Amino acid sequence: MFRTFLSFRYLRARKTNWIGMAGIFVAVAALVLILSIMAGFLAEHRRTLRGNLADFVIQPSKMMQSVRLPNGDMVDVNKDVQELIEAIEAHPKVISAAPQLQWYGLFVPDGSESALTRPMQDAIQLVEMIGVDVEDEAATSDFAESLVRDFSPKPPDGRKESSVPRVLDPSDPFAPLEQTGRRTGRPGRPIIVGEQLAYLWGLRDGQEVSVVTATFDKYGELNQDQAANSRFQIVGSFRSKDNEMDQRRIYLDRRELNDFLQQTRSWTSVIVKLEDYERDKIQVREELWSDLNAKGFLGQPGANPSEFRTWEDFRATLLAAIENEKSLMGIMLSLVLVVAGFTVFALLSMMVTEKRRDIGILTALGATSRGVMVLFLLIGMWEALIGSALGALVGVVGAFKIDAIERWLSSTFGFQIFNRDIYLFDHIPSEVTPYGVGLIVLGAVVSTLVFAAIPAWRASRLDPVDALRHE
Repeated sequence: MFRTFLSFRYLRARKTNWIGMAGIFVAVAALVLILSIMAGFLAEHRRTLRGNLADFVIQPSKMMQSVRLPNGDMVDVNKDVQELIEAIEAHPKVISAAPQLQWYGLFVPDGSESALTRPMQDAIQLVEMIGVDVEDEAATSDFAESLVRDFSPKPPDGRKESSVPRVLDPSDPFAPLEQTGRRTGRPGRPIIVGEQLAYLWGLRDGQEVSVVTATFDKYGELNQDQAANSRFQIVGSFRSKDNEMDQRRIYLDRRELNDFLQQTRSWTSVIVKLEDYERDKIQVREELWSDLNAKGFLGQPGANPSEFRTWEDFRATLLAAIENEKSLMGIMLSLVLVVAGFTVFALLSMMVTEKRRDIGILTALGATSRGVMVLFLLIGMWEALIGSALGALVGVVGAFKIDAIERWLSSTFGFQIFNRDIYLFDHIPSEVTPYGVGLIVLGAVVSTLVFAAIPAWRASRLDPVDALRHE
């Protein structure tokens, strides 16, 4: 009982002990706040990428091949995509599947004038054309949500603002716009451009642009006679919340893209949505892989892993980079805990020197060496508990209020701390987990006790006669 009483008394009476407590408070608060923000960034990226790419992406390599018969004739082995979709949707844990036709082309926003008025590297841009079936795509990915998501960032690099609103009717996003002005004739094929692509080039609603691309024949040989070239009309924009995707991707009807390419292939991949991806991804992947192989849709198991990939496989580098950055931030901020531990060590060492007489009296009155050691360990423990508890509380509140705090700081000091044009987040994401906060608090307490153990052990080794003679 005397140990608890004296530890509180020494803690209150000696104000310098509060320095160690303040160091623990700052370290814990910083760890909770920063790691919660990093966890929020990771979770936000995972939600965004999963929505845009669906859960699984199946790209059969043998579906589009042609084979040569013994008589020399070439025969297509392309199977109907509907057969593949039916085989996928037959799995009880699959919600839906949708075909896509993916191709790349050179995007020329201003027609022939662009090459004359801009530097060559700015006159054209490589874009990814995605041909979709609207109903199937909306049921499988976040395509429908991206057509109505409201966001209005400032144009990057001071470029002129875009005038490309969202589509008029999300249920029929590729409906052509009404003809206005003097232009006559058939309008270009309707396309939907990414919001960042629209801002990058200052595009307008209803503007016609050109796309040029290379095509291949059914035997996989390049058509060298001429490149595919067509005019397209911008009928709206989408926002996926992925800056890179919004800047390079355009959507159009799958039949229109197939007609533009003039090829036998009408699809290149099938995206799949599960009931519960986190719970069922391993099981469903193994079962679907085995089933589709048995039905001849894929190659042999393990022969071509790129045929069947999850959305995490597509963005493994980005997700790993965020994970590594989160780990590095945790390690770097943990050094603040080490500094706070050294502060506690120094303060308790000074206290042991100052309290030699008290230690001698306590020992002479019957206190054991173990009791003296526990007394000074309790001082360190109170510092750790109070400092880490307050730090955790402030860190959690700060994580929940970080967006409001950032906006207030930005308006107060006149500069933007978090640039939403770069990340395309409406807010600074944060994700607080009780398990993570508990680990940080536990680490702070254990670290402090380790540093406090050395001066506490020194105090327990003092001889009462030497301590009193010293006085």
